[in-house]
Amino acid sequence: MEPVYLINDVDPRRDHIRGAQDAPVTLVEYGDFQCPYCRRAEGVVRKLLQTFGDDLRLVWRHLPLPQLHPDAQLAAEAAEAAGAQWAFWEMHDTLLAHQLELRPSDLVRYGKDLELDIEPFRDALRRHAYAKRIAEDIATAQAGGATGTPTFFINGQRHDGGYDIETLVSGVHEARAFFDAAPFREAR
Repeated sequence: MEPVYLINDVDPRRDHIRGAQDAPVTLVEYGDFQCPYCRRAEGVVRKLLQTFGDDLRLVWRHLPLPQLHPDAQLAAEAAEAAGAQWAFWEMHDTLLAHQLELRPSDLVRYGKDLELDIEPFRDALRRHAYAKRIAEDIATAQAGGATGTPTFFINGQRHDGGYDIETLVSGVHEARAFFDAAPFREAR
């Protein structure tokens, strides 16, 4: 089977990055805040970040699946609205931890709990100010063959295996070994 690649490279000015900005391995996750599999994968991703330290960075991109998860789109917009106030990851973690409570009133409460400037946050949700941003992520996900969540890309190549710790550790090790062996790398 031919490998499938990430359509848009990671852009630190646009993408949400957790971990070392210059890590040799990048794990891109297309996720849905209401998806129980994404919540399960979150624990695995946390272990990966702890295990690989500065060798791994995580990028979250949105792929809400409204036909399965009716609150996922607005939750993604809430994460972006929080990101506009430098609190994307805090909202990300909150949303995944409270998947069964993603109504608009819940999102506003989370914004207050995170001490966001609540009126701009609430206004962004009302106006769907970040819907276009979410749609752009969805378009790149679909172009890269991501139809379900979570979908992972490791150093730009879609990971078609499981998302258990052993499988993802193996994928990260392979990507790291390839990075170290690349001809453009200087001898250490």
